[in-house]
Parts: sequence; C-alpha cells; structure tokens
Amino acid sequence: MDYEGQDMDYRIRLEVFEGPLDLLLHLVKKNELDIFNIPIAQITADYLSYIKLFRKLNLDFAGEFLVIASTLIYLKSRMLLPSVEPVEEEEPEDYQAELAARLIEYQKFKEVANAFREKETMQRDIYGRLPIIPEEEDYSIEATLFDLLDAFQRVAFRLEEEVREIIQEDLRVEDRIKEILELLKNKRFINFETIFSGQSSKRLLIVTFLALLELIRLRVVFARQARPFGDIRIYKAREELVARG
Repeated sequence: MDYEGQDMDYRIRLEVFEGPLDLLLHLVKKNELDIFNIPIAQITADYLSYIKLFRKLNLDFAGEFLVIASTLIYLKSRMLLPSVEPVEEEEPEDYQAELAARLIEYQKFKEVANAFREKETMQRDIYGRLPIIPEEEDYSIEATLFDLLDAFQRVAFRLEEEVREIIQEDLRVEDRIKEILELLKNKRFINFETIFSGQSSKRLLIVTFLALLELIRLRVVFARQARPFGDIRIYKAREELVARG
C-alpha cells in the first residue's frame, strides 16, 4: 500500500522502541540468515525499505539508523564494484566480519538486558508499583517495533482493496488512543488486526497505528506473541484495567 502524500503532524520518536542494530537482528532472524555470512545486497535492500517506511509513517527515527544505512550502502558498493587497483583500505569481507561481530555482541547485550528485565518483572509482581500485563501461557514474547511494522504492512495490504480515500476531518491520534482503549474495555486482549477493522482510509490506518505505538511507548498496553514473527495480541496493563474499572 502506498502511504505517500499523507499529511501527518504527529511524530513518535523511534529510539524509545528499538535501535538500528535491533533492526539488523530482526532482518537476520526474519530471513533466517547466517549472521557470519550476511548477504549484504539483500540486507541493505531490506534495511532501506524500513527506513522508507519510517519516513512514510512520519516516525522520528534516530540518526544512527542513517549511519548504519550509509555503512551498508558503502559495503554493498564495494562488493559490487571492486577496485581494479589495490588500495590501502579494508576489504569488504573485513567490514562484513565486523558487522557480524557487532551484531553478536549486541545480541549478547540484549540477552543480558532481557534477563534483568525478567528480574524486574518478578519484583514488579511482588510490589505492584508498575503496570503489569496479565499472565498468558502461550503469548509470552513481547513483540518488537519491527514485528508491529511487519504486522501493520500485512494488515494494510489485505485491506488495500477495501480502503477508500475518504476525507476525514479532526483525525487525531488522541482520539484513536481512546478508541483502542475502548476496544480493550472488559477484555483480556484483542488481536492486532481487530484494531484496524472497518478502517476507511489510508490516513486512518496510519493514525491508528501511531496511536497504538504511543500506547505501547507509554506502557499502557503491551504487544505479545506466542512465537517470533507470529500473530500479535494487544493487552492492557492491569493497572490501567483497574483504573478504568
């Protein structure tokens, strides 16, 4: 679905969710790539497609995303157009090895961070000071921003034939936030697709998605999966459930 021309004035800072190395790890896992032998041409094309999507959705992403993008483009160009004469520069294979090393190191960092997060969750369960999501036996994996972007693109593609460009005034993220919370009222969860049912324009799809990201950023709702890259459920924090009765 083409999102060009959407006049959006609401921006969400992307770095509060994930960083550029998170995106690279997501692409490696999603495409089942060998982290030690990443196909640079493919990973560059996929990475740039996300950058394009960030811009179309008016997401305010950090400059580090562009730094990685420039590195990938440079590496791809070195691989596709090798120098005829030797130069005193690192070979593309050296850059590729360095990229793999950075991803492996970052992956280890993420694993440690997740372990600390699990401990924090246990303490949160004991003292009850922070919002807690309901227990769910199967849906225990927290969906990443990129999982949400993938799911949004699938939903938008399926709805493309039904969506019509109907002019809607006063289409605000704040209003969609209230409507999403209303959908969750008296429910343990709703499916990701449910949030977008009945959408009548591309702009409404985007505003709804931005509203969902804002709720996740504020930890009012949580997005969870039963398995990586699986379907997504949206849960409301217990504290919010109690507050709203």
